[in-house]
Amino acid sequence: MPALRPYADPHATGVCLGLVLLACFALTGQGLGASGAFASVASGVVVAVSPETAVHSAYFHSYLQHGSPWTAWLVVEILGVMVGAAVSAALAGRIRLTFVRAVRPSGALLSAGIGGGMLMGVGAALARGCTSGLALSGGTMLSVGAWIFMVALFLAGFLVAPMFRRLWS
Repeated sequence: MPALRPYADPHATGVCLGLVLLACFALTGQGLGASGAFASVASGVVVAVSPETAVHSAYFHSYLQHGSPWTAWLVVEILGVMVGAAVSAALAGRIRLTFVRAVRPSGALLSAGIGGGMLMGVGAALARGCTSGLALSGGTMLSVGAWIFMVALFLAGFLVAPMFRRLWS
């Protein structure tokens, strides 16, 4: 098996991410994020299954105002992220076919994971965005709320991390 190439320097990667964000603002007038893509796709599914519901729902109608939800900026962005990740892994020699034995979590652990994921999705929908969009796009726009959120996020992470340290070993 060939040796894996090392990961990219995090500082250079951060500069590149900043340049990508700048290019997004300059070329499309929009920032980066993720959760809006899933909401757009969900709206597309609702439109396909029940067009009346989508037209009479303010939530779904907001995703239909700018054309097809399937061609929304964030949907295209997420597809680009997936393609870019595959190309990056291929260039770094980190793609290989492997078979791993799956861990079988208990029913309680599986339920907690699914429930936590659903709560995060509902939270992102209620907040009208995700942490990546808020931190990257809101932070670059010098939004006070975004900076308060980022400070609170890192502070909470530092305070809560010791409680979960035993799970990391």
